[in-house]
Amino acid sequence: MEDSLEQLRYPIGKFQKTEKFIPELKDEWISAINALPGWLDACVENLDEHQLLTPYRPGGWTVVQTIHHLADSHINAYVRLKLALTEDIPYIKPYNEALWAELPDVNIVPVNISLTLLHALHRRWVAVLKNMKPADWNMAYYHPDQKRNVPLWEMTNLYAWHGRHHMEQIRHLRQRMNW
Repeated sequence: MEDSLEQLRYPIGKFQKTEKFIPELKDEWISAINALPGWLDACVENLDEHQLLTPYRPGGWTVVQTIHHLADSHINAYVRLKLALTEDIPYIKPYNEALWAELPDVNIVPVNISLTLLHALHRRWVAVLKNMKPADWNMAYYHPDQKRNVPLWEMTNLYAWHGRHHMEQIRHLRQRMNW
């Protein structure tokens, strides 16, 4: 049976926000963030240029765009985390991820550069997350598009899902294409 576009777009389902901070879940979120670069390495191992330039679904991003997007998105998340830990509810700057995915660096820079960046970035990100005090998890930044404060526990939950979401898009593509 052929996967529907919705299943291809959200292979692990849409993000389900936890309504309140559940401290027991933070280790699971941190583990997912920690594991993502290795998962991505396995997902793109031995893919050729044609395969890397294949969209994970009709009308979707290519594998290359997806990997570069993860680097862009997770850099922003890491900066937001550090801002929230060092400032009083900082106002963050949103960005247009679809336009970022079309910028020249996405097609010029090899995907392994973003994979290397993700390895380094996630190592630092996880070091911060693992050493946060209990009160730090409720610190927040203000997101102007959402018109609300986003607590760090919610952001960590979101980005644990986000990394796995995109990794599974690539993994399912490989599976469907028998790569």
